[in-house]
Amino acid sequence: TDTSVMTALANDFGYDTCFARQVEALSGPGDVILVFSTSGNSRSILNAVQIARDRGAITIGFTGEDGGLLKDAVDICLKIPSASTPRIQECHITVGHILCSLIEKELFETAPK
Repeated sequence: TDTSVMTALANDFGYDTCFARQVEALSGPGDVILVFSTSGNSRSILNAVQIARDRGAITIGFTGEDGGLLKDAVDICLKIPSASTPRIQECHITVGHILCSLIEKELFETAPK
């Protein structure tokens, strides 16, 4: 997200909707929306997920501990079973890098000749 856009939206509409307003403007059916919430209870993230699902997007949530409310709100939940915020975030970063590598390989690697 663009920091200046997020700041303007939070100022004008409230922080709880700053991501949801962007998802509403930019997402559509078949899009994939990734969200991150260590606790799984971040209202701004939960609101964005609801809008994404209403618009037909696939939602993937990265969370920790017990998954909070996010685990039941998303289509796919990657839950790191830890109460340690740094550990949860380190795992999210690692999985994010792996996903990027797999997507790049699928999209950009040429078939062997």
